[in-house]
Amino acid sequence: MALRTKLSFACTTIFFIAVVICSGCVQTEGSEEKVLRVALTTGPDTGGSLDPSISWEGWPMRRTGIYETLFSYDENMNLQPELATGYKQLNDTEWEIQLRRNVTFHDGTIMDADSVIYSINRVLDPSNSRSSEYSFLKNVYKTDDYTVVVETNESYAPTILMFTDTVMSIVSPDAENLDTEPVGTGPYKFVSFEPGASIELVKNPDYWGEAPKIDRIIIQYSKDAAARTLLLKSGDVDITRDVLQSEYADLEADPDTNIVSKETLRTYFMYINEGKAPFDDVKVRQALNYAIDRQEIVDTALEGVAGSPAAGIFPDIMPWNANDRIEAYEYNPEKALELFTEAGIKQGSDGRLYYNGKPFTIEIQTYTKQAAHQPMAEVIAAQFEKIGITTTIKIAETNSISADAVSGNYDLALYSWGVAPVGDPDYFVSSHFLSTGTYASAWLRYSNPQVDEWILEARAETNKEKRTKLYDMIQEQVQNDAVLVCIAYKKEIDGLSPNLKGFEIYPNEYTFITKEMELA
Repeated sequence: MALRTKLSFACTTIFFIAVVICSGCVQTEGSEEKVLRVALTTGPDTGGSLDPSISWEGWPMRRTGIYETLFSYDENMNLQPELATGYKQLNDTEWEIQLRRNVTFHDGTIMDADSVIYSINRVLDPSNSRSSEYSFLKNVYKTDDYTVVVETNESYAPTILMFTDTVMSIVSPDAENLDTEPVGTGPYKFVSFEPGASIELVKNPDYWGEAPKIDRIIIQYSKDAAARTLLLKSGDVDITRDVLQSEYADLEADPDTNIVSKETLRTYFMYINEGKAPFDDVKVRQALNYAIDRQEIVDTALEGVAGSPAAGIFPDIMPWNANDRIEAYEYNPEKALELFTEAGIKQGSDGRLYYNGKPFTIEIQTYTKQAAHQPMAEVIAAQFEKIGITTTIKIAETNSISADAVSGNYDLALYSWGVAPVGDPDYFVSSHFLSTGTYASAWLRYSNPQVDEWILEARAETNKEKRTKLYDMIQEQVQNDAVLVCIAYKKEIDGLSPNLKGFEIYPNEYTFITKEMELA
């Protein structure tokens, strides 16, 4: 069985390399085209749909350069207008957005107020799985062909920022089937897509902004990080995202490759099923936090280069973080054992922990879309075992983990989130710590009336100083409540060809392919 697995792995790698090499040859032979070849981990995965309004498909679709939003963030997380030119707040609940003129979709349709309202309403439709995230919106209407007004149910401070989310990509209302034929306004147009394998793009000659500098782009998808790195080393791709940490030093020393890295807004953390004993006891949750050596996880699973130990949920580069105020859970196995004992989980003569007369057993569920998840889970399991917790790891698809979480059939689930992709703390806080939030209610079973009160107040507060104080208090409280086990903050590592210019890492991970990129 082991031999069969190795042969299958090798065949997959060879096939992936062959596809990329052949794609490059077909597109460049006898042509002066500038063709950018890219290797990414994953692409659209919701049944092969390319519709940005479905689930999280907006992320991979935005990265292709096909779609744009009303507002976006630059590589330094500065808010900037994109398909909008500006906005103004009319009153507590109404915001006027001015739209960019002379913009056409890839199918020739004019981008105007009607197309923006159409795109927004697709997300607001109750059948959309993410519609609840935009329940703050009461109405969207136009005052002329290039001005829309969004009306909220009550004062909601992050209103404009929520239109940077990729789910709010502006799509052509005349597109026949956005599942298979994406039609946006971006610098690159769709050519073809092979689910789970590749997507091909061509430059948009009618782009409203600065003309894109690359003629054609071929993006290949492979979860095999070693294969992606091999393609970069051989010169068969120009970019590979999420380079293996173990390859960092070699690539950095290689004159034929450039290695770039940057802190992101992605946090690795574990959900805790607080609806299940003994995890409903705050002392048990605190003990789990003390039982983890975050620095060892960074040094081993992330090999010291792909992240840093976490304190709270927000990385240090997030302006709203309260990491200088909250009390981080330092590695303290003695404190962990003390708290476990107080919660009725006691050490037996064999050194194992026992709960209700049986070995205290924890299952950690995780998925492998993020390459670091499995090695991180393995290190955490070893650390738990060290203090007597019988620990197992379950690798599953995200749909399976989600089903288990909602049904309450899990202990811990290792995930990673871009915790502030729209640049505002409410994005994560309301979904995970507000008792009616999707993940607070269905995954964590967490409820704290005081935290609820602060969150609702912070969402409505437009004074930044007052909002900051509220989010500081929220972060301190959920840290004390040990709602999550925060582990590490991710640093993205990408490998580039020396011929590629103009590439930037965006901390919120929305943007990847841009019009600024060019091949020398």
